[in-house]
Amino acid sequence: MAGSLACVGTGMMLGAHIGPRARATIEQAEVVFAAVSDPLVELWLQQMHADVRSLQPLYAEGKSRHETYREMVDAMLAEVRAGRRVCGAFYGHPGVFALVPHRAIAQARSEGFDAVMEPGVSAEDCLYADLGIDPGMHGCQHFEASQFMFYRRRVDPSACLVLWQVAVAGDRSTTRLTTGRAYRQLLVERLAEDYPLDHPVTLYEAATLPISTPRIEELPLSALADARMDLQTTLVVPPAVPLRRDEAMLARIAALDAAVESTPPLQGRHAT
Repeated sequence: MAGSLACVGTGMMLGAHIGPRARATIEQAEVVFAAVSDPLVELWLQQMHADVRSLQPLYAEGKSRHETYREMVDAMLAEVRAGRRVCGAFYGHPGVFALVPHRAIAQARSEGFDAVMEPGVSAEDCLYADLGIDPGMHGCQHFEASQFMFYRRRVDPSACLVLWQVAVAGDRSTTRLTTGRAYRQLLVERLAEDYPLDHPVTLYEAATLPISTPRIEELPLSALADARMDLQTTLVVPPAVPLRRDEAMLARIAALDAAVESTPPLQGRHAT
């Protein structure tokens, strides 16, 4: 029998965010690989399936995360090549800030195997709900914190800015679990190019257990370097300036509106 791969999202909160399709995929797989946020989540998965193999031991202090990711992909693909139905269960959404599912699915497909991704509730979804942010109100920019520092990204301070993985901001080695105050101070200086130092920002961490609450800590940008941060900490920077009207574009749209309104409606049969 030909092997297959499905990477599913278990959501952020234990047992509360998983969808029925993801649950069914876990239950119907022959082997389940797990990369989840808490040992309790692994125990919960083991209640759904008898063969759950944790990917967490592949992480190690001082070990490149890229090497760990390669090993995770190899572990899943080995079982797919052996003709088994494989499920990779990843916390949150398996396609959001999750390199392994994307690489594993691409590799499986390139070798002719069926491979699919099943979405889950992500940290971004929780962030919008917990902080009361509607990305359609002012717009929302998302960047990985180190990438934001390494490249000259265009920032719109009239929109919300979200920086992910700020605890390892500035890490070029991909081996650290945190980079420390000096690196975060460089991030503050970069942000100060577009935001005042007294601008309020928020450190956010989604709740992962039903008995826990999200971390929502507001502080001025100037205090960011000294704040406590973990791998799951996200930085949210609200708009600092109002939206600016594009008068030239609005005038062109108004001219189009006037032209449409002055066009007589078609009579009789519909035009084709």
